Amino acid sequence: MTLAATQQELVSALQWYIDHGVDECLDDAAIDRFDMPAVPVSMPQMTPPTGQGMQSVAAGQNMPAQETFLGKSDAYDEAVKLANSANTLEELSQIIQEFDGIALKKTATNMVFADGNPKAHVMVIGDAPGADEDRMGKPFVGVNGQLLDRILQCINLDRSEEDAEKAVYISNILNWRPPGNRTPSPAEVAVSLPFIERHIQLVKPSILVFCGGVAAKSLLGSSDSISRLRKKWHDYAPQTPGMGNAASKIPAIATYHTVSLLRTPIQKRLVWDDMLSLQAKLKSL
Repeated sequence: MTLAATQQELVSALQWYIDHGVDECLDDAAIDRFDMPAVPVSMPQMTPPTGQGMQSVAAGQNMPAQETFLGKSDAYDEAVKLANSANTLEELSQIIQEFDGIALKKTATNMVFADGNPKAHVMVIGDAPGADEDRMGKPFVGVNGQLLDRILQCINLDRSEEDAEKAVYISNILNWRPPGNRTPSPAEVAVSLPFIERHIQLVKPSILVFCGGVAAKSLLGSSDSISRLRKKWHDYAPQTPGMGNAASKIPAIATYHTVSLLRTPIQKRLVWDDMLSLQAKLKSL
């Protein structure tokens, strides 16, 4: 086996772990790093594959510290292909249910697709399902879902409303719950992005509400924090290459996730400002 082949196999193995959310390595026994001999290790310089397939790892001065994972892998390519093939919400739901390119499917109880009126002018998109959502198979249920319902009802929006002008439609970036409600990995978000972007295309909402930092940053293609993103209106356009016309933009507003509000109630008044802005935008359309 040649050295180049060995290096490529190591890089491929590392990419497989990244795609499945593995971001740290643990040993069976503790290692005292201070007691190890100071022997310099000489490693051959490796040049990772170029293109949209790898997540750069900062190593020395030759590698950028910024994360550049773009999700181009077999699973990502398949997700884009399958998402584009869906012509109805029912087809998209079935495709996501059968898609095996995301490991979260193996640890989750139920696939969480959407709730509310798909004809609604407003579409709310959260980060990922939690324990209650995983158990019931619906987004934003339990305590944080009840809080979201109360917030929306204050501006006359309701997920159970049949009137499209008063209704709301709700989904998440991820359709499967990350174990322990951990933050989704960049690879998990990248593979899920084509599905939620096709979901948006099929619903055709007039306004998008991104509820949480993962949803806002992923769908706006931004590295800014949610506290910065929530202060203004944005024009959403698909971030996934090959997912429709980027010229067809949708007004979007970002706000704090209800889970964050339960932990930090003082943020509720900021969300109320966001809801008043949403209400004003609805009246102007």
